[in-house]
Amino acid sequence: MRILLFALAFVSGPLLAEVSLPRLISDGAVLQRDKTIPLWGYGAEGEAVELRLDNRLIGQAVTRNGRWQVQLPAQGAGGPHQISVKGQNEVQVKDLYFGDVWVASGQSNMEMPMARLAEAYPADLAAAHFPLIRQFGVPQKYNFKAPQQDLTDGRWMQATAADIQHFSALAYYFARDLQQQINVPVGILNNALGGSPVEAWLSEEALQAFPEALAEAKKFKDDAYIAEITAADAAKNQAWYGDLAARDQGLHAATPWFSQDFDDSNWKSITLPGFLPEPFTGVWWLRQAITLSEQQAKQATVLRLGSIVDADEAYLNGQKIAETTYQYPPRRYEIPVGLLKAGVNQLAVRITSTQGKTGLMPDKPYWIGSDQQQIALSKTWKMQLGAAAKPLPGDTFIRWKPLGLYNGLTAPLTWLPVKGVIWYQGESNVGAYAQYQQRFERMIADWRQAWQQPDLPFLYVQLANFLEKTNQPTDSSWAGLREAQRLTQQVPHTAMVVALDTGEWNDIHPVDKRTLGQRLALAARAVAYQEKLPYRGPEIASVTAEAQQLRLSFQFAEQGLVLKQGGNAFAIAGKDGRYVWAKVQQQGDQLLLSAAEVPQPVTVRYGWADNPDAVLYNGVGLPASSFEAKLGFKASNQ
Repeated sequence: MRILLFALAFVSGPLLAEVSLPRLISDGAVLQRDKTIPLWGYGAEGEAVELRLDNRLIGQAVTRNGRWQVQLPAQGAGGPHQISVKGQNEVQVKDLYFGDVWVASGQSNMEMPMARLAEAYPADLAAAHFPLIRQFGVPQKYNFKAPQQDLTDGRWMQATAADIQHFSALAYYFARDLQQQINVPVGILNNALGGSPVEAWLSEEALQAFPEALAEAKKFKDDAYIAEITAADAAKNQAWYGDLAARDQGLHAATPWFSQDFDDSNWKSITLPGFLPEPFTGVWWLRQAITLSEQQAKQATVLRLGSIVDADEAYLNGQKIAETTYQYPPRRYEIPVGLLKAGVNQLAVRITSTQGKTGLMPDKPYWIGSDQQQIALSKTWKMQLGAAAKPLPGDTFIRWKPLGLYNGLTAPLTWLPVKGVIWYQGESNVGAYAQYQQRFERMIADWRQAWQQPDLPFLYVQLANFLEKTNQPTDSSWAGLREAQRLTQQVPHTAMVVALDTGEWNDIHPVDKRTLGQRLALAARAVAYQEKLPYRGPEIASVTAEAQQLRLSFQFAEQGLVLKQGGNAFAIAGKDGRYVWAKVQQQGDQLLLSAAEVPQPVTVRYGWADNPDAVLYNGVGLPASSFEAKLGFKASNQ
């Protein structure tokens, strides 16, 4: 694999007249301590190059096929250092440290920046001053043709006030907790991309095991094919949104519906947040009069509109102040200075629904004011439909196709030794959860091969609880994906962080990344640094029969098994496979499960739902994963 990557670089790398370094080796970089680093770069053919570390000659090379390489001997943790590369010109890299480098990858819950946590954890952003925690944001540029050796852009930034808002929140909390224990610089290579399925992160070699995914990847090697799809999607969207705007009564009325002086007295009233009682696709409008005192008008700087399905444009006193084009981002809109006034202010919201279900998401913040003082918006709104439409056909998200993210975002990192990987992904594979374990395990092996680190620690977050709770035991694709993740723990040098107690029913992007970062740091200390400490929640060890009950034994129940009260989490079934809630009795580190409707139980499920009740912990506060087990089950390490 490494030979192939280098060979491709010789062909596709920029042939520069001046000596230069790859993008990752730039001011502020953190390089892996205690590892030999194959430093390389570009230059003119035949150009002699010398590499110095802190003015000490490290090595010399001659540029061949546009590329030179020098081995940088392993260095201990610390800095700052300076690297200089001299050929016909000289390049210097300053403020460089050696420490531990972690790859932070996956989809949007890894990508989610600290800026999105400003309301939940304002002190964490305000107090961030960790100049030796550094992140490099990898440009999100896919490539289906070949593994890339270099990046087109990006810079190293420090976890301080100037840049903390750009850090992956999960990676930051992980690095902050970890650094406080290991006391060395920590570098984060952030190559996560929202919405990405696991197949997008597999190399072409790894995709050989999955012919359908490989065949799809090969289609996107054709630039003309990509251009055709991109143009078709753009034309489709332009036509749909353009037609809707042309027919929207709210935009074309004699007095537009967002105007201050528009008379909405004949509009019907609706109570929100919530969803429209009937499915609707198209544009609909909301209006609400907000009465403010002079002081409130001066102090109000933010309009908070929770989360809206799907897109919205917000107007205050006839002026458009902001818009969001899809469902998931939180609506936190800055109000222009001087726009509000004492007395009545008019809020209007134009909402676009693309697929039928539409509304203002419940259990989200809806207010006007500031972080210090909020004025709740009324739950009674005036509402009117602007224009109906047929559902908008979905786009072809090319960046999510198999192979593209491996080649474009992961391959350019693999020449640089790292300490390990932290990973949060799986939401995009819920619909095909039965395939996930095999593909995820193949990806872990694939990355270890690419980095030439067969024991590369791979730490990952299990999917959090999400969607509405259910009253009865049921099948769940989310639980199925979590089970695939749980079973992946059989791969050596991996660890899974359970997130069943950190999710939000109404948000696929829960804000509590601090708890998960702390749990990831515990896992890293155990797996990557070989510390003897508890880092796993209780895990099912055996299932045996006892009269008309199932007896469950657990491992990793440090400081005792803790069964919290409230909610239903355990279900049992007989041979008919019909699950019912179980009565649970605790006996030390064991549980006895029974149900009058199931005289001969043979299977058990815990937390088997989209949004289960998390009730099982160990004494150090770590939660148990959801699981499914049959009578006679015994863990392989028991």
